[in-house]
Amino acid sequence: MQVQAKRVRAETTRRFLLEAAAHLFDERGYAGTSISDISARSGRTSGAIYFHYASKENLALAVVEAHFAAWPKLIDQYRSAGLPALERLIGLSFAVARAFRDDVVIRAGSRLWAERKSIDVTLPRPFVGWIETVTELLEEAHREDEFAIGVTPEVAAQGLVSAFFGLHTVSDALEGRRRIEDGLHDLWLLLLPALQTDPDPASLLARVREREEDAAI
Repeated sequence: MQVQAKRVRAETTRRFLLEAAAHLFDERGYAGTSISDISARSGRTSGAIYFHYASKENLALAVVEAHFAAWPKLIDQYRSAGLPALERLIGLSFAVARAFRDDVVIRAGSRLWAERKSIDVTLPRPFVGWIETVTELLEEAHREDEFAIGVTPEVAAQGLVSAFFGLHTVSDALEGRRRIEDGLHDLWLLLLPALQTDPDPASLLARVREREEDAAI
């Protein structure tokens, strides 16, 4: 019992420190954040931070790993939703957009990866998992006869992931991702006519948004 309690306390402390660091990494970047800053933000000593993470590099790595660890559970929700594949893909895209907007660990992990050349540690490789996930959903849409003939799922997935994360970069730079969902809606209106067998992007987006609103009630 005592061992388990200590383990829980240690994990709680690690998460607390990670989130404190994430706020600073998101606001100031890697180079602009020091262990002393994290100590002041968290109210814990520098010694406690080094005990749990050993270095600023390891703490940055932990934030990036937490960023990547957030996605599998979210992806699984949309893989098993029992809906047409394109609806699941669009729903997933909005869920990811909200996570980037609202979750400081997600935002910090993204910024740290962009600053990876200044961090002396090997970070996880991005985008590959997203390309695979989008390809799988587009292949399902193809089997459901919802996906346009002549469009290759693998090629379309590469383009969609590039467009999606490009939108995030622009939205972050211009308005701190506050209007990311509006931008994503407009992006889908632009892309869906090339992806759907019988293009009707407005109706498809309306169904997705209505379902999300009902789920939020």
